[in-house]
Amino acid sequence: MNQYKNFFPIMRHYKDLAYLDNAATSQKPDMVIDAVADYYKQENANPLRGLYELSQKATDAYENARKKIAEFIGAAKQQEIIYTRNASESLNIVAYSLSDLLLSKDDEILISVMEHHSNMLPWQQAAKRHQAKLVYLYPDKNGLITIDELKNKLSAKTKILSLTQLSNVLGAEQNLKELIKIAHANKTIVSVDGAQAIPHNKIDVQALDCDFYSFSGHKMYAPMGIGVLYGKEKYLEEMPPFLTGGEMIDYVDEQSATFAELPYKFEAGTQNVGGAVGLSAAIDFMESIGYDTIIKRETELGRFAGEELSKLPYVTIYGDNDFSQHHGVIAFNIEGIHPHDVASLMDSGNVAIRGGHHCAQPLMRYLKCNFCCRASIAFYNDEEDITKLINRTKYIRSYFNGAQ
Repeated sequence: MNQYKNFFPIMRHYKDLAYLDNAATSQKPDMVIDAVADYYKQENANPLRGLYELSQKATDAYENARKKIAEFIGAAKQQEIIYTRNASESLNIVAYSLSDLLLSKDDEILISVMEHHSNMLPWQQAAKRHQAKLVYLYPDKNGLITIDELKNKLSAKTKILSLTQLSNVLGAEQNLKELIKIAHANKTIVSVDGAQAIPHNKIDVQALDCDFYSFSGHKMYAPMGIGVLYGKEKYLEEMPPFLTGGEMIDYVDEQSATFAELPYKFEAGTQNVGGAVGLSAAIDFMESIGYDTIIKRETELGRFAGEELSKLPYVTIYGDNDFSQHHGVIAFNIEGIHPHDVASLMDSGNVAIRGGHHCAQPLMRYLKCNFCCRASIAFYNDEEDITKLINRTKYIRSYFNGAQ
């Protein structure tokens, strides 16, 4: 077992498993699991509400995690960090609250055909509510939105641009900084889905100059059930709350209410403090490994997987021919074999991959396939995992040829 796998108890338990479904969720290291357990053993209470020591400890844990997240992504203020359950909820907050603030009949929302359903359905609903138009960007053969494509689709009516930073199918990372600059010149507000990108690359929201950035903890070694919405303070102040109820209020009477200051205006109800503590520990863990190490290992493994699969004439790989540009995601199909069958037979050989539409059905149709297989890599994977994937691919092909 390599030194990185040894940090993960599930890897120590399933020693023969090649876990290659990291784009769906990552495994959790000991230090994250221990941090969450220690919080519930020693500090658990409802934060912000109790005027007693244990509640203050919970509040400190909650807010210290927020401060660390703000520093991790380069936010100007920790008040710009909103806790959510996941990236999907973060994106829904933006789509609901920002559209209520900005959109009128016949305005336009610009998204790409590569978006995860979590960054597509909320904008479909927003367009319907406000009688606005949803306009799509289409990628080039490498999965990139070109500057010309963006400029051709932008108009005076384009109020919002919402893009994934890194496709969960093609692994293509967009040139966000340049795209955002062009959108801002058009007075268009930009929201970024960073759920797939943040485990693989260091993010600086101020350097990108995005107006909103959403991500989940569970894809970056933190627990499930904790997510983050970053938003520029000037927009968050103006936006109406998405959920209402406990803790997000300042004053309530029988007919009206005033809302709490940022960030609490968007954090209704009892919060997932254990998840926030786990996310804080995950950040410490990633920083202890270092993004240089993460990027180097994932790039090398992705290139190895792509090059070996591409040698097999019955395998089709989607996206850039330069496999170093897939950022840990290799989407492929085996000729004549349904991806669900492939995934099932991979599993019987202790290789965990994903087969399906990957919550990206419009992209699947654009690629002229309804489903595909996806092997997704984390830095704790190794060449042995990739070799198992390749050997299992060869076995599955021969198995089906023999069955025919």
